[in-house]
Amino acid sequence: MVDIDASQMTTRDINLRLKSNSFSNNGITVKNSQGRHNLGVGLSSNTEIKFEGNVGYFCGGLSSQCQIVIQGNAGWAVGDNLMSGSIAVEGNAGASAGSTMRGGSLFVRGNSGARTGISMKGGHLVVGGDSGFMTGFMMQKGRIVVCGNVGEAVGDSMYEGEIFVGGTIGSLGSDAIVQDASEDELIEVWEMLAKEGIAERPKFKKIVSAKKLYHFDSLERLEKNVI
Repeated sequence: MVDIDASQMTTRDINLRLKSNSFSNNGITVKNSQGRHNLGVGLSSNTEIKFEGNVGYFCGGLSSQCQIVIQGNAGWAVGDNLMSGSIAVEGNAGASAGSTMRGGSLFVRGNSGARTGISMKGGHLVVGGDSGFMTGFMMQKGRIVVCGNVGEAVGDSMYEGEIFVGGTIGSLGSDAIVQDASEDELIEVWEMLAKEGIAERPKFKKIVSAKKLYHFDSLERLEKNVI
């Protein structure tokens, strides 16, 4: 295990140390992360990286293969454009968690802010608590699971993918509808939660796209002066 004391290092130096040690497969612990931004960005090796404490925005962005554990809270856009691997946030996450992620898994044990999973293009995103407004906005692929409540406009303008909500739904976004989750789907989601240490089995509601906006019919009528 490699220990990095980040207290007297610049963000650039921290990331250079992470990159140079990430191919050893011995694991890396970053101490005194102190809410710093842009930590663990663009890493592409199969190793475990642990941040002791809170991190700022964009932690783990553009990364692949790594198993990142954040022992605290994370700022906005944690796991942005995650390609593969995993990120686990043991506290809460700010806005836009998992934005544009394409693969891998992001787990937030606590609550997540607004626009969670915005423009998500693949992978799995699990929130153990509540999630803010416009969760799944313009989602294109993948799966979002929120064990608690979600805010207003969930699934707004989503194209594909699915959002499972264990609690209450503030309101549905444009072109989003609620469907009954099948027993097989529920079992699959429950098993996913069990892997993250969540034993509860909520009766999830499933949100998907109604697909009425696929061809921009309303816009086309306006362009042709048809009311």
